[in-house]
Amino acid sequence: MPSSENETVQYHYGLKDLVTILFYIFITIILHAVVQEYILDKISRRLHLSKVKHSKFNESGQLVAFHLSSLVWCLYVVVTEGYLTNPRSLWENYPHVYLPFQVKFFYLCQLAYWLHALPELYFQKVRKEEIPRQLQYICLYLVHIAGAYLLNLTRLGLILLLLQYVAEFLFHMARLFYFADENNEKLFNAWAVVFVVTRLFTLTLAVLAIGFGLARMENQTFEPEKGNFNTLLFRLCVLLLVCASQAWMMWRFIHSQLRRWREYWNEQSAKKRVMVAPRPPAKLIKRESGYHENGVVKAENGMSPRTKKLKSP
Repeated sequence: MPSSENETVQYHYGLKDLVTILFYIFITIILHAVVQEYILDKISRRLHLSKVKHSKFNESGQLVAFHLSSLVWCLYVVVTEGYLTNPRSLWENYPHVYLPFQVKFFYLCQLAYWLHALPELYFQKVRKEEIPRQLQYICLYLVHIAGAYLLNLTRLGLILLLLQYVAEFLFHMARLFYFADENNEKLFNAWAVVFVVTRLFTLTLAVLAIGFGLARMENQTFEPEKGNFNTLLFRLCVLLLVCASQAWMMWRFIHSQLRRWREYWNEQSAKKRVMVAPRPPAKLIKRESGYHENGVVKAENGMSPRTKKLKSP
């Protein structure tokens, strides 16, 4: 529903968004196929990857293209709308019912991409072992993006998506470099630092905007027809969802890092044991009628010599 304010047209969400999202899903599927055929397939042929690595390479390649474009787009939106220079705008004048065109268009495209990722699991012939993991982060993105869009927390959602996409872009770039050269793991260290920092910034912004900003707003009544959900229960549920998702991601990160360090130290200790205690070669002592091996007399042809019987006088 468009409305005119200060000579600018702004928009509200509605049922027509479903048709728009469906149209963008088909556009996203076409773009997905173009990136796969003309970029990723050509690179993977040169790398001669195994089936497992080939599937992960395609996943990371698609997500690098998406996260990079979304990162640049999201940064442009938050800068032009002034959300970075004025952090108080994240919660002031809530509910943010009417949206500028670029904000609404960004959210619809994000929902279309993550919805298109569901049928792509079938089209890309993803292995059954990988489907639960991919479904987890697809559903997490859909819940958070749709929640921010429908609960009129679009400004805060843009900043949190920007932080998340920076970390995800570095992670999938590190995986692509690793598939090209397995000795190249430096980018994983940079991603680990950025990942922890983004988790801290995400929790800080969520608590600041929802726990303190919205809590100080005068209008704290439940009015869904006006788009106002600013109640104590609403704030607690949103904070619980954000904190739970960040804690789950942090737990998986710590678990993977511990497993990675354990494998590294096991390899190093195995190498040290091999260097310290080499296996001694078998010694062969030549004799006149044969040779000795491990205390047993062997003949020249490898057979044990027969013992001569002494004739009795």
